[in-house]
Amino acid sequence: MDQLTINEKVGGNYQLYELFGAVNAYTLAEFQEKVYTNIVDSHIVLDMSQVTAIDSAGVGVILAGHNDGEENGTKLFIMNPSEAARHALERTGFLDTFNIIHAVTEVSDVS
Repeated sequence: MDQLTINEKVGGNYQLYELFGAVNAYTLAEFQEKVYTNIVDSHIVLDMSQVTAIDSAGVGVILAGHNDGEENGTKLFIMNPSEAARHALERTGFLDTFNIIHAVTEVSDVS
């Protein structure tokens, strides 16, 4: 069975979620709740370097979080997407929609 582990860290102007495992319809309940709840008040950084797989449901949560951020004056960032994550985002055609970063220091520049 697929599993997703989420480590949460708080930065100066962002919430960082380190994702380990698969982001899919079976694993995304906690992930979805965290993104949807916190994007209203804070930038969200998703460290996806350890994501082993992501399906359309996972991409949908990320896209909805991105859109919610735009509505609330915050941003959702994808940090260091793994090859599997990058491939999934490319397949859906949304890769260019997202804010891809390489370090959380890039969020400090965002007001």
